[in-house]
Amino acid sequence: MSRSTFLVTVFGPDRIGVGAELFGALHSLEGDDVQLMDVAQITIRGTLVLCAEVSSSSLTHDSLRVALSERRIESDGIRFSIEEVTPRDNVDGRRLLVTLLAPEISGGQLEAIFQAIASSGATCERIVHLASYPVNCYELIVIGPDHSALREAVTSVAKEIGLDLAVQRAGLHRRAKHLVVMDADSTLLQDEVIDLLGEACDCAVEIAAITASAMAGEIDFAESLRRRVALLKGLPASVLDDVRSRLRLTPGARTLIRTLQRLGYVPAVVSGGFLEVLSPLLDELNVTLVAANRLEIEGGALTGQVLGDIVDRAGKATALRHFAEVVGVPLEQTVAVGDGANDIDMLSEAGLGIAFNAKALVQEHADTALSVPYLDAVLYFLGISREEIEAT
Repeated sequence: MSRSTFLVTVFGPDRIGVGAELFGALHSLEGDDVQLMDVAQITIRGTLVLCAEVSSSSLTHDSLRVALSERRIESDGIRFSIEEVTPRDNVDGRRLLVTLLAPEISGGQLEAIFQAIASSGATCERIVHLASYPVNCYELIVIGPDHSALREAVTSVAKEIGLDLAVQRAGLHRRAKHLVVMDADSTLLQDEVIDLLGEACDCAVEIAAITASAMAGEIDFAESLRRRVALLKGLPASVLDDVRSRLRLTPGARTLIRTLQRLGYVPAVVSGGFLEVLSPLLDELNVTLVAANRLEIEGGALTGQVLGDIVDRAGKATALRHFAEVVGVPLEQTVAVGDGANDIDMLSEAGLGIAFNAKALVQEHADTALSVPYLDAVLYFLGISREEIEAT
């Protein structure tokens, strides 16, 4: 026997008990072989839209209307509609999450994104407003037959209109990304530690020039680090205390780490900087997974040498893999955040690589980029709302 599928939509000023009335009406029809297929609800500024999809081999439009009317759903401005619809195919495997982020998001920008979605043959199933401050962020659940075409279309438009955008496969795995690995200098921190040390030994200009070349990928990071540390030879070790006191966390860094820990994620830091400077701050933040370079100190002064293997571009990727093993998650459940060329391998290997206020070269190798100055904006790409952040 063929089955009919109906979409019941309840709408109007929200009031207590509407959901109970709708589902009570559907429950009263269970003898008529009614099967509840799907439910969705949204309430915006007190206005309710509640939808239920039901299927039955015997239910009719009229019998469904009678059952809803008997429950007196239509009162206090609430109305309902019933529409017979074509059953949907199972499209779960074709869902993507499109996250849009910017200080302000205009109607024109949303129009451009939705035109791009339509041009790829996709449609938006749901919109969630994750945050309104300090940035605006919307998460779209999009269904389409060609993920590659959708990614290309929305990514291209987002760059043109000035939106940060991430496209990810939908599903529980996104919330299962338990390891978040961050670069330190110019990501977790506003500063480059080596530059602060350079100021202390009056070689800041020379060090800054080498740093800039390394971050742009113009020279090998390991070699650039050796050159810069060599310029620090003879600097009193006591200067490290002064540098530590001058470190400035990036806006949102404490919120990011606190929220990750509160929600069961594991934050980690992988840095081309120096453990001697970073350790006290990371201890304060309760970050225990750390990989960084070590300065050689003899007789109370820096020797101009680095101890052990240098944490360079390849070393950061190695640390990411090692931390994933320690935490017990596959690389698909990791997030990496960085800004420099020495972060590229780490960003490429992580399940989600985020270029944070990075140069174009780095953005090309990341899954997405953030151009806002708030590090906790990373949380929105994990589907964590501002409400959840403030609850921590």
